[in-house]
Amino acid sequence: MALFQPNNPVLNEKTFREAALKSTDNSMTVKGTANKTAFLLALVICAAVYSWGVLAREGNYIPFLAIGGIGGFILAIIISFKKEWAPFLSPAYALAEGLFLGVISAMYAGLYEGIVLQAVGLTFGTAVAMLVLYRTGVLRATEKFRAIIYTATAGIAVFYLIAFVLRFFSVDIPFLHEGSMVGIIFSLVVVAIAALNLILNFDMIEQGAAQGMPKYFEWYAAFGLLVVLVWLYLEILRLLSKLNRR
Repeated sequence: MALFQPNNPVLNEKTFREAALKSTDNSMTVKGTANKTAFLLALVICAAVYSWGVLAREGNYIPFLAIGGIGGFILAIIISFKKEWAPFLSPAYALAEGLFLGVISAMYAGLYEGIVLQAVGLTFGTAVAMLVLYRTGVLRATEKFRAIIYTATAGIAVFYLIAFVLRFFSVDIPFLHEGSMVGIIFSLVVVAIAALNLILNFDMIEQGAAQGMPKYFEWYAAFGLLVVLVWLYLEILRLLSKLNRR
């Protein structure tokens, strides 16, 4: 699902510089990016409601996990390499992620009442808080800040990859899933890193608009924000489930 890509490569500086050289369209704007982000989020919600409803009626979740998880991952990879296709593939990615999130959310909701609404509220609340901190200058994407967040995100990506491989050998990392104090602290750290990635995203979007990136970059930037928001939501969901186990 491209949730744990180091330094969120869909919104890095090299990408913006390359696009600026090719730009012949109307320029990217922050407002345009915000509108497209809202549209993609609406698609995610609609697809999630649909898959949750089908799961509730029929109990068959495998197709949605396959289409949403694998399909979303493939689309994310394509968009990362073919930025010009973002206006066409980003909505498809949003729908795929929505199908996947609907199933995952339904499963958590079956275990813990009210957990999904809490996770959704905390995700959007965190995003708004990060935006306020960025706009007021409390948090800025300095070189040192970037280096720390890039390194931490890469570390998390490697750790999750190792955990994924170990599961094929029936080996589980206890604190990754259990509600122990260590597990809760780990989830809090991951949630914090995911949230701080939003600061980097906001900064890169602002820079892209200032540098006159092509119009299709609004879709590309909106896709990048969606990647991080989905990651943040899943991590908050995991954290809340650990807290409920205690």
